Amino acid sequence: MSDLDSEISAYDDMREDLEAHHLGKWVIVHDRQLIGDYESMETAAEEGVRRFGRGPFLLRQVGAPPLTLPVSLFTRR
Repeated sequence: MSDLDSEISAYDDMREDLEAHHLGKWVIVHDRQLIGDYESMETAAEEGVRRFGRGPFLLRQVGAPPLTLPVSLFTRR
């Protein structure tokens, strides 16, 4: 299992609690742990890149279908 697959699996394991307490928020999952919740994708992405560089880390909006974006979209040149 790749590192990102592990983060997705961890998110799936947390899904019920996340949907009960963080619905609509953007969350970061890294090393199979919830790192934080954020109001916007931009804020969450900036925090994820600041803390973990190119990752891997999972960035997902709780309750929304999965969205896949390249991390290069959020890195500054």
